[in-house]
Amino acid sequence: MTLKELQEQFGMPGVLSFHETPTGMIYVEVKTPAATATVYLQGAHLTHWQPARQESVLFMSRKSDFAPGKPIRGGVPIAFPWFATDSKADRVDGKPGPSHGFARIQDWTLAFAALSGEEMHLTFTLAPNALSKSMGFDQFRVAYVLTIGHALTMKLTVANDADKPLVFEEALHTYFAVGDVHETTLTGLEPTPYLDKIESFAAKPAAKAPLAFAAATDRIYNHTAATCVLHDGLNKRRIVVAKTNSDTTVVFNPWKAMADLGEDEWHEFLCVETVNASESPVTLQRGESHTMQAHISLEAGA
Repeated sequence: MTLKELQEQFGMPGVLSFHETPTGMIYVEVKTPAATATVYLQGAHLTHWQPARQESVLFMSRKSDFAPGKPIRGGVPIAFPWFATDSKADRVDGKPGPSHGFARIQDWTLAFAALSGEEMHLTFTLAPNALSKSMGFDQFRVAYVLTIGHALTMKLTVANDADKPLVFEEALHTYFAVGDVHETTLTGLEPTPYLDKIESFAAKPAAKAPLAFAAATDRIYNHTAATCVLHDGLNKRRIVVAKTNSDTTVVFNPWKAMADLGEDEWHEFLCVETVNASESPVTLQRGESHTMQAHISLEAGA
């Protein structure tokens, strides 16, 4: 749909509006009494969510590329149909596919928008296209439902229309804004061992204590459905991350600048990701579907 068509079909004066960047990327702005939010059609990428009378909950890199076909650094990238590096080394022209799959670099379709009370409900869909078909994914459907209010619910549903099984990984790769990662702790994963990507996927025992951060962190916690709580000491708030039908949690901070992340930015976020990957990919038979959900809420006090 064009910008004009989106505005005519879904626009709500003062509540839901559509805009275009100088590079041609279309995004949705939400303004309700409960929250403000921004979602780009590329990747159905939520880049901003701020409940009323609260600080913004999502981190966005000030150096992020906002260019068609390039990943956006921050917010909530959607990883699908694989997480991190593609396991198939020769998927496209003798090379692996893009990091975290094709979903985050493709335009999604806004299929539904409605205001219910103070909450905005948005549904985005992704269907097979030339890029996905070139990578062997030609009979699937994905729907992404956002419920935006004082809390945030993100619901990702994948359906298989093929005669053969669909095997995939998925992630809501959420960048949470914190006052300073040095003064942030994470609870909920104390009893869970993990794989340490910083140390070549070394298996590490459970910490048996809240996580504190003093160096680069990239950990895969398998077989956990636990609710996690970010204790944002500087901002004196708790960010609660509850999840459903997710068997993997990933915790990430690079502890350094990156091409699209400034030298002064890495201390401003912690990724706590709702995932099915590593030891828990999803397999769907023909006609089956799977829904993974993350529910984010705020509490006062660190």
